Amino acid sequence: MPADNQQDPVVSFGPFRLFPKSRLLEKEGEPLHVGGRALDILILLAERPGEVIDKRELVKRIWADVNVDEGSLRFHVAALRKVLGDTGKSARYVLNVPGRGYCFVASSTQASSPVAPAPAEITLPRSLPAPLAKMIGREEMIEKISNGVTLHRFTTVVGPGGIGKTVVAVTVGHRRSADFGGRVYFVDFGPLRDAGHVTTTIASVLGLTVSSEDPTPAILTFLKTGPALLIFDGCEHVLDTLAPLVEHIVREAPQLRVLATSRESFRSEGERIFRLFPLDCPPEREGLEVAEVLAYPAAQLFVERIAQSSGPFQLSAEDAPLVASICRRLDGIALAIELAAGRVNAYGIAGTASLLDNRFSLQWRGRRTAVPRHQTLAAALDWSYDLLPPAESATLRRLSVFAGPFAPEAAAAVASGDGLSAAETLEAIDSLVAKSLISPSGSPTLRYRLLDTTRTYALGKLNELGEVRQFAQRHAEHFRDFFERAGADGATPLPDWLNVYAGELDNVRAALDWAFAGEGDAGLGIALTATAVTLWVRLSLFAECRERCKTALAALGDGGDDRIRMQLMSALGWSLMYGEGRAREARPILETTLALADKLDDKDFRLRALWGLCIDQFNNGQFGKARALADRFASAAASSSDHTDLMLGDRLTAVALHYLGDQNEARQRIDRVNASLHVLVEKPKIFPLDLRISTQYFRARILWLQGFSDQARALAANNIEEGRANGHALTFCSVLGQAACPIAFWAGDFEAAERHGTELLEHAERHAIRLWGLWARAFNAAVVARRGDIATGLPLLREELNRAGDARFLPRFLPLLGELAACLLEAGQIDRGLDVIEDVLARCNDRQELWYLPELIRIKGELMLKSPRHSADAETRFHEAVDIAVQQGARIWELRCTTSLARVMLGAGRGAEARAALDKACGAFAEGPDIADMRMARELMMQARA
Repeated sequence: MPADNQQDPVVSFGPFRLFPKSRLLEKEGEPLHVGGRALDILILLAERPGEVIDKRELVKRIWADVNVDEGSLRFHVAALRKVLGDTGKSARYVLNVPGRGYCFVASSTQASSPVAPAPAEITLPRSLPAPLAKMIGREEMIEKISNGVTLHRFTTVVGPGGIGKTVVAVTVGHRRSADFGGRVYFVDFGPLRDAGHVTTTIASVLGLTVSSEDPTPAILTFLKTGPALLIFDGCEHVLDTLAPLVEHIVREAPQLRVLATSRESFRSEGERIFRLFPLDCPPEREGLEVAEVLAYPAAQLFVERIAQSSGPFQLSAEDAPLVASICRRLDGIALAIELAAGRVNAYGIAGTASLLDNRFSLQWRGRRTAVPRHQTLAAALDWSYDLLPPAESATLRRLSVFAGPFAPEAAAAVASGDGLSAAETLEAIDSLVAKSLISPSGSPTLRYRLLDTTRTYALGKLNELGEVRQFAQRHAEHFRDFFERAGADGATPLPDWLNVYAGELDNVRAALDWAFAGEGDAGLGIALTATAVTLWVRLSLFAECRERCKTALAALGDGGDDRIRMQLMSALGWSLMYGEGRAREARPILETTLALADKLDDKDFRLRALWGLCIDQFNNGQFGKARALADRFASAAASSSDHTDLMLGDRLTAVALHYLGDQNEARQRIDRVNASLHVLVEKPKIFPLDLRISTQYFRARILWLQGFSDQARALAANNIEEGRANGHALTFCSVLGQAACPIAFWAGDFEAAERHGTELLEHAERHAIRLWGLWARAFNAAVVARRGDIATGLPLLREELNRAGDARFLPRFLPLLGELAACLLEAGQIDRGLDVIEDVLARCNDRQELWYLPELIRIKGELMLKSPRHSADAETRFHEAVDIAVQQGARIWELRCTTSLARVMLGAGRGAEARAALDKACGAFAEGPDIADMRMARELMMQARA
């Protein structure tokens, strides 16, 4: 041995001693021949034991300015291992960490002179990775797990890849390090490919030099010497070997605690499981502000990682919704969010969001220091997928055709076959849930879902194997049959029906998108569209129903099945009517539907077409024609064995009579329907609103006009509760807009009117029901004006009515046009008010839209009073309005018009005449002493008596 070896620091490991300064390696006292580059590598690795040194750093340090590739590094490392006899079976000295670099993992000691062989229990510097500077969204779980380590000997953190299990475990290890006297050991099983090396890997991390085939006794001896925390990371692929070992060492070493991370549990005795869920994401809601978005951990992590990689960053109001969407698209998976945040510097937030639409995002790279399986999403998913047995990998691939949650029955129907029975498929799903590759959806009934990242990956695998068409077709066929049954399930109450069928909307969309694409099956898409109509109608998705039916009809062409054509034409006509209101295309489409129904002698679709044509006439202001169609519907329903068809006829006629101004006959018809509501079965194929609820809001309107204000308001209040509980979006819009809003407004309860109008607007915008949104904005402007702010309300009302365009011709807008004239009166713009009221009156006379006529004539009279040219004729208008109101049976208009008339009489000194008119009008009222019209009438009566 050279003399200067006495001053040369010695690194001893196994049977070897390394003298770095002398560049000498000995084995059992005998010098070994090692190539210069291989020896340089050993010296550098031994200087930093337990640390993974990046390949690029090794190349740079060993070869300096010489340009070499990684192949040279691998060659010299292989030569070094050959010299060391590093087979990986018993002794391990140099560990390859794929994708990262190399690590010196041997138990070693250093001294300034030759030393005796190291004892077996000498430890390396602690193997625990450095903690993250800042943890986001996991504090509560870390606290629970940290406490659990005290209470439970063996704890497993379970969750899908990339969700943050390792980071959580490392953080717990650092927090609890002092409790174990620093004896916290981190064992990463990720690089391990052979489960037979589990025990030697543990022994190496513990710093044990073991020459026997089984290191377990040495491990136990070490662990019995005092408290220790073993953190086993990435255990899912070695569970069969590791699980019994953990049970054994936990049982034999009483001061030991084990904290493991795995994509599935060990299912071992005494195991305590903590399941790690995705980070909470901002909801899918319009108008999310920056503060709301940043209240969610997923968004906090995204912004934090942008700042780390790009410098100071402040989320803008414009980008906040995009960040919320990115977090949702990535399912709150921490790794995915970190990888996406790393793209922002290059692509911006909007660009990063757009990149999520393709599989490129699976290949985004993260931190270089991350273990290989955490460097890209694809790597994380490859890791899990490659560990699956064939039945489970096939099931996972096949389930990727589902979009959103799916029921076990649907999964079995679509994914079984081709070597997998339904029972085997369900068994595979159970196993995939345990491995965190499938998630329970969180719904009251048992449903599963694939995280979006997992689905994208699995769909790629399905495509690589050429299986997409086969299983996409099965998927579409399943939902065609499923919704054929749904259409026949019309007797089920809407909330219950929606619980069963509404959750399949995304699957229907995915199936149709595939069917009408180039490689799809258009015939299957046509059939699925026809059966799915009930779903769109019950979800009030009329715009989507319209577009889907147009696509199917275009694919059907001029030929094809007349029955399918009739079904699609009917749905298209209804979706145009209820989605667009005055849609010019609706009538010819519904007339074609009627012709097809007559040709096929289909009673059900004949009634649907007649109903639709009647509603179309309402929307277009042809109330006489609407009444004729209602009579035709009633005649066709008379021969039906279904009594609900007769009730529908009465209801349609009642609405026609209401708009035509015959409130007494309308009341008889609507009461007849009301008396039989207990036997009414909801029929979504004929009527896209809840019949029981919609009957009540028209009945409330009629009661109000007849002067039964207490009954009308009570019925409207109850109607709101029923509509809210019902869950049908269009029905609830109609509840608020047809009765609750106008009745509160007419009663002078502007606080309630404002409350209802605000709720209606929010509900219409949430469900994209355009026509009710337009009406709600105009109504809310009228409320502002009526509450005394004419300066704000009048221009806003005019603006909103202009924005409504042709929708102003819908019956629901008529009172708002009258209010515009009344507001112009209040603002002193008399001539403009008269012009507006003349136009509206002309509309009513042309269309026989008579129900609001007395009030319009009264408003005209009030305007005339303020006009020097017309004031003499105002009283005549009031008399005319009273007479029409009496003829219609509209006592509320009679009272209001009489009040205006009495005011003129009082002004002319005709107090007795005014008092007699008011006595007559008020005497007809047995209800509503608190409504605005009654209060005003009583005040005038007191003036008339004075």
